[in-house]
Amino acid sequence: MTYCVATQVNDGLVFASDTRTSAGVDDIRTYSKMHVLEFPGERSLVILSAGNLATTHAILAQTRRDLENPEAPVSLRTARGMYDAAEYLGDVSTHAQKDTAVQGQYGGVDLRVTLILGGQIRGEAPARYLIYPEGNCIWCSPETPYLQLGESKYGKPILDRIIRPEISLEDAARCALVSLDSTIKSNLSVGPPLDLAILRRDTFSLAQKIRLEQDVGYYAKLREAWGRKIADALRSLPKFDWESPAQ
Repeated sequence: MTYCVATQVNDGLVFASDTRTSAGVDDIRTYSKMHVLEFPGERSLVILSAGNLATTHAILAQTRRDLENPEAPVSLRTARGMYDAAEYLGDVSTHAQKDTAVQGQYGGVDLRVTLILGGQIRGEAPARYLIYPEGNCIWCSPETPYLQLGESKYGKPILDRIIRPEISLEDAARCALVSLDSTIKSNLSVGPPLDLAILRRDTFSLAQKIRLEQDVGYYAKLREAWGRKIADALRSLPKFDWESPAQ
């Protein structure tokens, strides 16, 4: 019940996520899957989460405790680089999954969580890491322009066609929202409101962080324009040999 995407272009990073955590005829709940940690002038980090909500809460609680504890051996504030931050987060995740399981009240429930950590720490280029439930992580090179969590298949085609290093952050953000909208159109378990964040390279502070509702404001305009443009593009495709010009 999740779809999150993180894209990287030359100018920085874009993060987008839905907020639906439960979907049924009479049971629809939302919770933010985008979590931001900023230390202006030093580092800006964004965590996207997919998986068990109780485990996610435990992970976030532990990261906050470590941030507030000057004796913690490492935290997202003190990690030397993005790789160290991803390793730390993976370790916190595995411990949270084990601790939740030990409580013995989640029999048969999948307690795993998959994370994307993206951002920039001073002295390094922006980076994104995919952190698996087992705690290991992989670095995403410029040749891997986006990462997805959850219901990825519906929103993948637009990303493959559009995301390139040279496009603007704003175009990357629009592409991420179209990717989410395509997923929402085809899958009930993904739904608005949507969270969007833009991190410009070497600023160490989010340029934008907004929440978009489905039927109002910018997202409503984007949905209407995208649907209309797709229909126009279809009608403008080359005709079959047997079609008359009037068709």
